[in-house]
Amino acid sequence: MEWQEVCEHPILRDIPFKIETNKWGKIVMTPATNEHGLYQVLIIEWLLKLCEDGKPISECSIQTSDGVKVADVAWGSYEFYKKNKRSNPYMKSPEIVVEILSPSNTLQEMEEKKELYFARGAKEFWLCDKDGKMRFYTYYGALDKSEIVEAFPDRIDIYFA
Repeated sequence: MEWQEVCEHPILRDIPFKIETNKWGKIVMTPATNEHGLYQVLIIEWLLKLCEDGKPISECSIQTSDGVKVADVAWGSYEFYKKNKRSNPYMKSPEIVVEILSPSNTLQEMEEKKELYFARGAKEFWLCDKDGKMRFYTYYGALDKSEIVEAFPDRIDIYFA
């Protein structure tokens, strides 16, 4: 199936799974947890607070050499959105791509996704682990903090007072 067909298919519309495709166009599904959703929202809130020259997007579909991958969160500059408009999926990656490690993911899967996003033009890849610890990467390797959003915290706390 083409990505737009996957998005519009009535049977797939309301399932509680993240859907991606592999390089053969087969659908790959990953169950989502409430914790995962909270991390998405909190990362988006931080991006909205810290980045004035672009916008975050949740469930960002990106065409890769291994099918369509759906980043949990991405951040694109206004220039990115101006060039790519409402493409579905994006053929080029937004500047920042964020994945949240869930029980159904492995670090090896995230390493593979990281490389796929960099091949499509991502400037940074961020990984949030199950405890909210953030890891930041460029194409050249790991960073102590984001170079694009220097004030982004190194840990996201989902526990509310």
